[in-house]
Amino acid sequence: MARPAATRARARRLFDAVPHPNLFTYNALLSTLAHARLLDSMEALFASMPERDVVSYNALMAGFSGAGEPARAAGAYRALLRGGVRPSRITMSAMVRAASALGDCALGKQFHCQILRLGFGAYAFLGSPLVDMYAKMGLIADAKRVFDELEEGKNVVMYNTMITGLLRCKLVQEAKRLFEAMADRDSITWTTMVTGLTQNGLESEALDVFRRMRVQGIAIDQYTFGSTLTACGALSALEQGKQIHTYAIRTCYDDNVFVGSALVDMYSKCRSIRLAATAFRRMTFRNIISWTAMIVGYGQNGCYEEAIRAFSEMQKDAVDPDDFTLGSVISSCANLASLEKGSQFHCLALVSGLKPYITVSNTLVTLYGKCGNIEDAHRLFDEMPFHDQVSWTALVSGYAQFGKARETIDLFEKMLSKGVKPDGVTFIGVLSACSRAGFIDKGRSYFYSMRKDHGIVPIDDHYTCMIDLWAAENLLEIDPQNPASYVLLCSMHASKGQWNEVAQLRRGMRDRQVKKEPGCSWIKYKNKVHIFSADDQSHPFSKGIYEKLEWLNTKMVEEGYKPDVSSVLHDVADADKVHMLSHHSEKLAIAFGLIFVPQEMPIRIVKNLRVCVDCHNATKFISKITGRDILVRDAVRFHKFSNGTCSCGDFW
Repeated sequence: MARPAATRARARRLFDAVPHPNLFTYNALLSTLAHARLLDSMEALFASMPERDVVSYNALMAGFSGAGEPARAAGAYRALLRGGVRPSRITMSAMVRAASALGDCALGKQFHCQILRLGFGAYAFLGSPLVDMYAKMGLIADAKRVFDELEEGKNVVMYNTMITGLLRCKLVQEAKRLFEAMADRDSITWTTMVTGLTQNGLESEALDVFRRMRVQGIAIDQYTFGSTLTACGALSALEQGKQIHTYAIRTCYDDNVFVGSALVDMYSKCRSIRLAATAFRRMTFRNIISWTAMIVGYGQNGCYEEAIRAFSEMQKDAVDPDDFTLGSVISSCANLASLEKGSQFHCLALVSGLKPYITVSNTLVTLYGKCGNIEDAHRLFDEMPFHDQVSWTALVSGYAQFGKARETIDLFEKMLSKGVKPDGVTFIGVLSACSRAGFIDKGRSYFYSMRKDHGIVPIDDHYTCMIDLWAAENLLEIDPQNPASYVLLCSMHASKGQWNEVAQLRRGMRDRQVKKEPGCSWIKYKNKVHIFSADDQSHPFSKGIYEKLEWLNTKMVEEGYKPDVSSVLHDVADADKVHMLSHHSEKLAIAFGLIFVPQEMPIRIVKNLRVCVDCHNATKFISKITGRDILVRDAVRFHKFSNGTCSCGDFW
């Protein structure tokens, strides 16, 4: 492709070679410059023209519109009127599109009136942009009126535009009726229906339309594949997704960057991250969309380290992140509680100019909140020019995880006073804060208002926050497949020595094939994540770790530590319970940190489940004995242990 400078030079040489250029010659060069988006040269030539006609003005408008300058295109139209030149259908079509791009309803209606006054109202050529303009502005009644008034000359383009508008305004049934009434449909018609149904949450119907499309032998393009794969991802329809992948391979679309990105997204949402990674690696060309799909996919599947590595690969591939990509990788750092890496991405956000984007700012607030730096989280929140539901929820959850119940409640009330609607995640934060601080009446009040005032149906996490046995029994009724329900009840019965009830609950888990997530803890050291499970002997430094634990146990007993065997949900001898407690995953991770993390740095641990009572108590003793700050983020909240105390005030 010729570069703009070369295009301009060649066009100019041809123009200069004409001894006496006429209006046609001027317009030809003007159109060339407009097409090449050389706006300065285009305007200079236009100003130098001895005469101008409607073609001249149309070229000028096309140049401005093509360069993303609809306001300047509208200015050229006003100049046309001042010059006494009669607009053509092409002129009015361009102006309707300009008004649509500007989102200017009043201007669009003015152009519509001028179209009628000029006698162009019966032309389908102008009907499509008018229908599209009104639909994009949400004026679907006006769009339908334009469509219905064109009794003659309605072509497939107009039908496609009307169907797109109806689907955009969520008038699905009307769109379906119009689709079925069409005598002739092209591939765009079918793809529009597949895309529109998917965007309206009717993924199963979208797949049905796709099947009909294939049966009728309609050509399928990248957009059809993309929307259909999106539908499969939303439905977690892995087998159907694989079939469509096979069809994409047969039609040579699998290497298309748009289709490849959709495949990565589909497999990620179907929890088949290995297949997503395979599809990604097979792409010969990757853009920001495909890289983002892979990074987000890793994050959705809990592969946070892989998400961070993929981001680094993207940078090596000279692909600059956008706000969504950067926000996604910061989110993975937050889930790992990796403050060191997250801080690096914070710097990148500042250098790249992406920090003001709300997607990035929200994830930074989440990052610092989950890493225990609640002051920094609040500072970043205050620096944001605008706060949405996610911003408020991130800060509310941060304070809740840090055990600051009063601050959590105050923030939540302030959020409501600002007219920001909370979601289920916001309520998990505020209910957990009320529960841990013993604000039972306040918590119950919020719990009941959740459905009554905000239309949010409680899930098991909300009931878990309510703590008492009423709540726990309801967990099994709501979600009998959720292991958290059984663990909560087992803990309650085990603490009272009711082992028959514990055994009955475990039988229920086996009968329903419910599997408890195995507990593990991890610590990051020198850019590597070290993961531990209970009684783990696989680590290369296991010998040193266990020696450190033995030393700690001796010191803790001297300081008055007594193992809390109520944390062990097994009916075995107390001596066996003590042994099981001493090798819990978080204790192994803390011992590793004491060996390798420099004395001046805090030890940061992440646990996928809730910290048990004994480990919580033991960590307080360890912080006092070693003089180290130990930060533990479990599945529920954040704990900062320092000199024998915990930030949660023992409400956890």
